[in-house]
Amino acid sequence: MERSNVTFVVEFILLGFSELPKLQNLLFGIFLIIYINILIGNGLLIVIIKMNPTLQTPMYFFLGNFSFLEICYSSVTLPRLLRDIWTQKGNILFLSCATQSCFLYILGAAECLFLAVMAYDRYVAICKPLYYPLIMNHKICVQLVIASWITGIPAQIGVTYYIFSLNFCGPNKLNHIFCDSSTVLEVACGDTYKKEVSLLVNTFIFVMIPFLLILISYFTIIATILKLPSTSGKSKAFSTCSSHLMVVCLFYGSGTITYFRSKSSHSGKSSKVLALFYTIVTPVLNPIIYSLRNKDVIAAMRKLLPK
Repeated sequence: MERSNVTFVVEFILLGFSELPKLQNLLFGIFLIIYINILIGNGLLIVIIKMNPTLQTPMYFFLGNFSFLEICYSSVTLPRLLRDIWTQKGNILFLSCATQSCFLYILGAAECLFLAVMAYDRYVAICKPLYYPLIMNHKICVQLVIASWITGIPAQIGVTYYIFSLNFCGPNKLNHIFCDSSTVLEVACGDTYKKEVSLLVNTFIFVMIPFLLILISYFTIIATILKLPSTSGKSKAFSTCSSHLMVVCLFYGSGTITYFRSKSSHSGKSSKVLALFYTIVTPVLNPIIYSLRNKDVIAAMRKLLPK
């Protein structure tokens, strides 16, 4: 009887960029161009890797899968954002919000694991070159890819259910561009401390642990490269790692700032800008970074595309 007068939330309203009413058409055009570039750039990279025999190596096998992941990752948020800007309505059903958040976390965890696997691949190639064909055989590569895709699924579904099982009795406005669990927690009723802790633990496991593995891999790689006698050998070794390091810095830099900053430093504008970096900027720059800094990809592209 006491709960009969409480109105529970059945949908959320994503505010998006509603504070910029005069720029809606411009923003729609920018994000549409970015999404098309993500689809074409990463799709082209997948085709080039698949069709060129010289790129049938573990490094490019992982890169092809990573490019497909980037397409999926951006597709979770960008089509919905484009729809909201076009219709000037940010209404999203409770279940749709939970589903978007769940897929965002599943693919985000997969991206972190992929980056760790790619760092491990570079570690074996540079630090243990004689054992590289044995360690990174096709079967192991396939297993690492499958593990990267599915390892985070049970945990992310559990965390999403745990957070969205809270009571939401208003307000239902989310000052974000997509349904992010940390933003959803801000409008939940009652004590959310345990949920926030569970979200931080989940983030630490699937974000910080892979990041630490990446750091360990690259510290070992750098130490090995510095011991190489020839300058050309050092330069070649560094060039094979630089693209991956740039993507790691972009993705982890914005993601870490977003989820590990204090509540007092939270603001709607900063959250949106940082979210754009790890959900949109990284996927759109991924094919550019790997193409411009990789002679093998450039050579394969010249063979595939007309001059």
